[in-house]
Amino acid sequence: MTTAILSALPEEQSGLLHALQQGQRHAHGGRVFWQGRLHGQPVVLALSGIGKVAAATTATALIERFGVARMVFTGVAGGLGADVQVGDVVVARDYLQHDMDASPLFARWELPGYGRARLACDESLTALLFVAASADVLGVTVDFDSVLRLPPQPRVHQGLLVSGDRFVATAQESEALRRSLQAAGHEVLAVEMEGAAVAQVCQDYGVPFAAMRTISDRADDSAHVDFPRFVQQVASRYADQVLGGFLRRL
Repeated sequence: MTTAILSALPEEQSGLLHALQQGQRHAHGGRVFWQGRLHGQPVVLALSGIGKVAAATTATALIERFGVARMVFTGVAGGLGADVQVGDVVVARDYLQHDMDASPLFARWELPGYGRARLACDESLTALLFVAASADVLGVTVDFDSVLRLPPQPRVHQGLLVSGDRFVATAQESEALRRSLQAAGHEVLAVEMEGAAVAQVCQDYGVPFAAMRTISDRADDSAHVDFPRFVQQVASRYADQVLGGFLRRL
């Protein structure tokens, strides 16, 4: 059974692509897909692009064109939870679209036609990804220097992630988003721009989905000053190590 591995940016997936064995390149629907094997498992690597529509298009192609049996998203996110710090890893338990608002026809954040705001990730895949992250991320060798300013001991969290077609980059917007969600009973850990759309596509097709995100900033005015360096030196190495452990445990 083939596993799809999605990322938004090339830098987030460069190590996985380099390690791919028997790689075959396919172009479809304006995307490039790499089919091959990682750690003995058949995989398809793809870049979703940035934003929910691009991510949904890519996820649909992976299911319909390549017949993948499961999907995993890896990349970076902004931390919103009080205990979620730069350099930590968050494994999604479920997803919500923070820019979905079809009120007054539906409650705020509720997905029309689904009867709820939150879409759960697959329990078994998520548990496996959380085990891999907890066990393997500590073995990653990263240059925790004065420029990156990262803690020496990253933590792995599990919970709610939210997605929207807006880059949350100020303290005011970050706090307003966190408080409004919290008031409705949604304790959010991190924010990004693609995962909820992939979760919805996988829900529609009955394809198991799991996601992990490395926290690159706090989604506020102190957003990381060297994002490309962080992705290359930290997030991509986390992805290589954790997804390697995940695939070996399948």
